[in-house]
Amino acid sequence: MARIFITGSAGGLGLNAARALLQQGHEVVLHARDESRLASAGAARDQALGTVVGDLADLTETSRVAEQADQFGPFDAVIHNAGVYSGNQIFAVNTVAPYILTALMARPRRIVCISSGMHRSGTPDLQGIDWTNAATRPAAYSDSKLYVTALSAAAANRWPDVESNAVDPGWVPTRMGGRGAPDDLELGHVTQVWLATRESSEDHVSGGYWFHQQRRQPHPAVNDVGFQTELLDALERHTGFALK
Repeated sequence: MARIFITGSAGGLGLNAARALLQQGHEVVLHARDESRLASAGAARDQALGTVVGDLADLTETSRVAEQADQFGPFDAVIHNAGVYSGNQIFAVNTVAPYILTALMARPRRIVCISSGMHRSGTPDLQGIDWTNAATRPAAYSDSKLYVTALSAAAANRWPDVESNAVDPGWVPTRMGGRGAPDDLELGHVTQVWLATRESSEDHVSGGYWFHQQRRQPHPAVNDVGFQTELLDALERHTGFALK
């Protein structure tokens, strides 16, 4: 049995992952932006080990999410699932929040960051980036997913004892993906569930970018140690928290 924390798990892929993990007998801690969102998790909320509430677009609330979650830890895995596709909060939710939680929470055995195939269209240029206002970047979503994928790789490099991986769940018909999304919703959560619960006897798997349980080649900047360092430095300056 594993103990797993999933951000943004009151709906969509996060809730699907939570349901699958609960069905397998694992302990799951759910997260939502507010109590009303948690109510939509239905039976999963009743079956969960606990719940955490906080708006990941806000630095202070994200810090509180880390504190709340740690009360249920230590975790075998943390799945950074929460994400937004549009609006000024793209960087705050998609990149800054996973960084803060990774920096502040007790270190889990495994970290899984939800990426996107669109990260390949992102730019590794961090000059002049405003983490609080995505309107300043024309391809903010792609950039945010490039950054969180590089964050996952950086954690793998810094912490050899932790398995840290990024997952492209595909373009699936969730509230964010839209009803016309062409990929299989049922496959959208499988890889992150697998990475979070792999048997400990299996080989150490870390620093990967995955699509449907197959390792894929990410944007070249993801594994560029120089870019990883630049990204972590920028996030530390913005948040005041260091990834140690």
